[in-house]
Amino acid sequence: MALVLVLWVISLLTIMAGSFALSMRREASITAGIKNNAQALAVAESGIAIAELMLLNPDQNQRWRADGSIYEIIATDTKVRVRLLSEAGKVDINKADQVLLEALMSSVPSVAEQKSTLVAGILDWRDADDLVHTEGAEKNEYKAAGLSYQPRNKPFQSLEELQLVLGMNEALFLQLEPLITVYSGQPTVSVQQAAKEVLQIIPGLDTSLIEAYMTARIDSAINDLATPLFPSSSDSGLASANVQPTTLGSNVLTLVSEALLHDKSSAIICVVIKKVDPVAMQSTTSPQNPFQVLKWQQVTTHNRSLFVDAMNKLLVKQYAEPEFNH
Repeated sequence: MALVLVLWVISLLTIMAGSFALSMRREASITAGIKNNAQALAVAESGIAIAELMLLNPDQNQRWRADGSIYEIIATDTKVRVRLLSEAGKVDINKADQVLLEALMSSVPSVAEQKSTLVAGILDWRDADDLVHTEGAEKNEYKAAGLSYQPRNKPFQSLEELQLVLGMNEALFLQLEPLITVYSGQPTVSVQQAAKEVLQIIPGLDTSLIEAYMTARIDSAINDLATPLFPSSSDSGLASANVQPTTLGSNVLTLVSEALLHDKSSAIICVVIKKVDPVAMQSTTSPQNPFQVLKWQQVTTHNRSLFVDAMNKLLVKQYAEPEFNH
């Protein structure tokens, strides 16, 4: 009996020791994951800081370009990619006319039948009156839909507010989000600063010329040349009412920074910044950051990674980390 008792005690102690070892291994793994994620987040933040530095380069041709281009910094065991997007190269849902909004909705095939309803709903939300556009919605339509709110009858204050428009849903919003803005302040889109996905939806723009233009624009960034104009054609180009060849509204930028560690840990940060007026900076005696942060968020959606094949085509320059140590 004593022998049996000893064997049971040894078995129990073995199980307890194994359970303890397994728990410690799990905790160590979780701790390492938290540490790596924190490290990746810090590295991604450094990518934002480097991008702000490069945006201040006095040489316009060497300055990082906010047209959807991607820049990569390579360290010993880390890579950082930063994509810059000008808000002037997006569709402003507060200023775009009905034609441009319809083209925007047409870019999402799943809502083709709802296109007119959604566009009218956006127009009714942002206008100052209670008059209902054809197929639109004002307070009575929202009440009939069982909603406890009504249109603000004011411009959209954020992109997320678009989800409140009658007929809008999260899936549709996520598809539209990379194409739209509330910061441009312009009814048109700057072709020189628009990403390819935005160029493809601009009414009147010859889509057959987009690929060649994108290649020319990327080549100009690689070789530190001036950004080329979109090629003109008989029925497209800069003559379109929805195209803006200048850099109006380009003082607001979106920076997307992703850090990838050697163990495949990663973190993505999306920041919207606004360039501070140089005159305002000179008028104050206290030091002031040349950029104002309008929005900061950590992106958890993995399908937005900058380290995928589709994004490799937008990579214009690579740097070694020591180049920024000074």
